[in-house]
Amino acid sequence: MSGTRSHFRRGPVTEAIIVSHGQPSKPQAGEYQVQTLARQVSQLLPSWSIRSATLAAPGALEKVLEHSEGEPLVFPLFMAEGWFTKKALPDRLGDANCRQLSPLGTHPELPRSAARLLRRAAERRGWSLEDCDVLIAAHGSPTGTTAAKSCHHFASALRDLLPVREVRRGFLEQDPHLSEVAEQRGPKTLALPFFATPGGHVTEDVPQALDAADFKGVRLPCIGQAWFIPDLIAHSLKCAAIRSMAA
Repeated sequence: MSGTRSHFRRGPVTEAIIVSHGQPSKPQAGEYQVQTLARQVSQLLPSWSIRSATLAAPGALEKVLEHSEGEPLVFPLFMAEGWFTKKALPDRLGDANCRQLSPLGTHPELPRSAARLLRRAAERRGWSLEDCDVLIAAHGSPTGTTAAKSCHHFASALRDLLPVREVRRGFLEQDPHLSEVAEQRGPKTLALPFFATPGGHVTEDVPQALDAADFKGVRLPCIGQAWFIPDLIAHSLKCAAIRSMAA
């Protein structure tokens, strides 16, 4: 999506806005989370202006857009190309002079980085990956398959990168449900929530589903909290800036 009004760019893009869904019940908590991430990305791109906003906080995105001085890149902190990235976010951006990038969940380096995370998790416990399973906990959607596509691609890529026994997927909002997939998983199962931020789904819904299954494996933080996420976002922004200069 692009709201660019001019065919001529005055200089290189050095401005970006990281946008997440946020927490409708706790909008300020969601704002704080994405602001923290924006500061981490700023440390990697010191010459850039990195701002942030959530869709859940009324007027937050519009306020940030008003203070933009150039043609900012908009990085969607979402795990899939779905309704939020194709409809909700573009509608909120309106005719703003900006360019929306692909969301975090589709970043080509995400599976490789996650594989390193899972390797470390196994090594810290003295486990061989050949004896481990991986359980990906995702949101999904009861109304279509689009939301699950990124998770399926991610899980398939992990299976090619790791010598684990199984990579299983379980969803909160569609089949196969997480509570069912987590049943009878062994203690050497690494459960990784495929979520961009640690909101209510991560802190409440996923644990409840795992508890219902009497899950005895390892519960990892959501992938959006991993140490490599700021680097992936900075990489996306730099690549987009280079492409815009070459266009």
